[in-house]
Amino acid sequence: MESFFKLKELGTNVRTEIMAGLTTFMTMAYILAVNPGILGGAGLDPYGVFLATALAAGIFTIAMGLFVNFPVALAPGMGLNAFFATTVIASKATGHEISPSMGLAAVFISGIIFFILTVTQIRQLLIVAIPDALKHAITVGIGLFITIIGLKNSNLMTIAVDGVTADGKYQELLSFQSIIHMGNLEDPTVYMTIAGLAIISILMVLKVRGAILYGILLVTLLGLIPGIDLVNLDSLKGQEWVPQFDKLNFWDFDFADLLTTGLLTAIATFTFVELFDTFGTLVGTANRAGFFKDKEKGKKIVGKAMFVDAVAVSGGAMLGTSTVTAYVESSAGIAEGGRSGLTAVSTGVFFLLALFLAPVALLVPSAATSAALIIVGVLMLQSVKEIDFSDYVIGIPAFLTIALMPFTYNIANGISFGIVSYVLLAFVANLAGDKKHRIHWLMWVLFVIVIARYAFVGSQG
Repeated sequence: MESFFKLKELGTNVRTEIMAGLTTFMTMAYILAVNPGILGGAGLDPYGVFLATALAAGIFTIAMGLFVNFPVALAPGMGLNAFFATTVIASKATGHEISPSMGLAAVFISGIIFFILTVTQIRQLLIVAIPDALKHAITVGIGLFITIIGLKNSNLMTIAVDGVTADGKYQELLSFQSIIHMGNLEDPTVYMTIAGLAIISILMVLKVRGAILYGILLVTLLGLIPGIDLVNLDSLKGQEWVPQFDKLNFWDFDFADLLTTGLLTAIATFTFVELFDTFGTLVGTANRAGFFKDKEKGKKIVGKAMFVDAVAVSGGAMLGTSTVTAYVESSAGIAEGGRSGLTAVSTGVFFLLALFLAPVALLVPSAATSAALIIVGVLMLQSVKEIDFSDYVIGIPAFLTIALMPFTYNIANGISFGIVSYVLLAFVANLAGDKKHRIHWLMWVLFVIVIARYAFVGSQG
């Protein structure tokens, strides 16, 4: 393993990599419970979706580790799975029903499109075309994005919709009041998340390797205490421990009506969102892991990772799940010292083991993983120092990239607004005689695509 994964060259070791892989798995394990619920609402068999989720995450994360030597995990993407479900369900009300099999066919085709874009090097050109300042902004934006995920999953942050907060309480919303509120501090999930933040922070200050993983494990153990009750061991009773692979929705495609407007729109949305989501995640995690200290090495690593990602999209659809994508939660493993593909292989193995140990994997409470995600946000925010905000040509696009990711809850929105604003401002600066900001030809192409996407498809996805 030392030679295959180049552990010494990357400044890591087997123990660190396996612990990093376990950390990544524990921060991602929620997808095993969430994805079946979301796609089950779209008409797919929930247990079949569970099998597809674990298999897709396991197989393609291991592939990322073996073929790319990159510490990034893949799984069905949150947001994209919700879009899949709402597209299928919402379409029924319009009289143009899109079945789950047709939806999976749309995902499969979007994966083929990605593969073509990757083989032709078009996706890899993004690394060269997008300015370094925007790459750092993507890293920072993703840091805030996963912080929002942590705050939301822990109930430490609640959002009022039409005057009603997440806990069902009415909140009168005056013009000067925020719709975002502090959660209920008497909620065990909230105060145990705060405890997890304290534990991980103290361990990090003391320079304890594995601080994030230890924090997750300690909060899980504390969750067993009567009165806190975040972990229910009784849930292990009567659970299926042996996977029933006959329930897998393998190759469940319906290509009959692919030219309908609804499906073409779905394919376009899957392609657009995944294009920028994956690019942002891969660049952000590669930056955090230090691969872009050598730009050519970083470009090569991310380019190879895009091949695995493209295959994973279609491969996941074949197994019966929505778009498989690189996960921002991989940053948790990288923060634990994961630097090689052994981290990804370890994470993938844990996902495959989850097929047999699903009840145990789902015992980890959201308070434990939420605290870890918030801390990872701190680590990714460090890239902000690489951005010169006094230069408005890059400062404004960088700010929009950073702000729109968490506040619109969408990585692609942040990258889209960053691209459009940079091209516009750099073009104006060039006309005014300031020639230091280069506009790559692909940025013009993306400028047109982004505007067309929002003009004709809207802000779905």
